[in-house]
Amino acid sequence: GQKGFTLIELMIVVAIIGILAAIAIPNFMTYQAKSKQSEAKGNLAGIYTSEVAYFGDNNTYNDNFGAIGFVVASTGSQRYSYNINSQTLQGTSFTTCSTFSGGGVSAGLTGAPPSATGFTAAAAGNIDGDTTCDLWVINDIKGMLNPVNDVTS
Repeated sequence: GQKGFTLIELMIVVAIIGILAAIAIPNFMTYQAKSKQSEAKGNLAGIYTSEVAYFGDNNTYNDNFGAIGFVVASTGSQRYSYNINSQTLQGTSFTTCSTFSGGGVSAGLTGAPPSATGFTAAAAGNIDGDTTCDLWVINDIKGMLNPVNDVTS
């Protein structure tokens, strides 16, 4: 009457746990990366709100972050750099993308300054450490796009 588990039973349990972990960890990493994208979406919505408020006062849009009253919250490290056409607001750290080089973004920013007719703002960042940068773009009619998705690449 000895009670306990055999070595084979323990190895079967360890194998099952290993299989479950192999399935769950990649899915967890994807969900974690998607949650990091909320920083870009939230800050682009803030840029949109600031631009609309500036337009209400001045009847034109502006690409100067200080003029429209937008600042990136300094809680923790920023994963994205923000751009309104030709003006770039660099995140405090972590951003290693060169997407904004040349004054514009290949996915829709032309480098032309904002005007009374509209603006385009973008956020670029590397959220998972690979060579692909995540890119989000918003315009004056609040159309938000994710032309380069770092999570699915």
